Amino acid sequence: MNGIEWFAAALGVINVALVVRRNVWNYPFALAMVSLYFFVFLEAKLYSDMLLQIFFFVVNLYGWWNWVQAKKAAGNVPVALLSNRERLIWAGATLAASIVWGLFMARFTDAAAPLIDAGIAGGSIAAQILMARRMIENWVLWIAVDIVAVWLYASRGLSWTSGLYALFLILSIAGLVDWRRALRAQAA
Repeated sequence: MNGIEWFAAALGVINVALVVRRNVWNYPFALAMVSLYFFVFLEAKLYSDMLLQIFFFVVNLYGWWNWVQAKKAAGNVPVALLSNRERLIWAGATLAASIVWGLFMARFTDAAAPLIDAGIAGGSIAAQILMARRMIENWVLWIAVDIVAVWLYASRGLSWTSGLYALFLILSIAGLVDWRRALRAQAA
């Protein structure tokens, strides 16, 4: 699976680099990447991550449409912040869903790391939805997910993917800085 994993990782780098720049052309790369990662995670018995790729495919289609519409209306891809109340709701729902999913995977599958894998999946789902909605908080979630994912994927022998998530961590920090700068520019 190293060839497929390597190619999926390369697509991921291009995808996230374009997201950081708020470029709508990130989405074709994302669709190809998640399609390949479905099979990478299936082989590694990381079932939550495998199923997550199906979700990512659908949300990336929505995100592509949403970003194109926003760009048509504003001339660029504007960003926004959640309210404090919305942040609490997102955090609570993400944590609860991750725990329930992880316990389900632990009970009914031979998943390699069910609770950690479910936490990555839950955080990724929330982050991807927030990204599709152009909310800055997506980057905070991605940073947390990336830190845990680097360790998990390395422990499962997915060296290309672990390296990819280390690079994603750097890009997520850059994305947070850039999107905050864009928000300040929008307000000015």
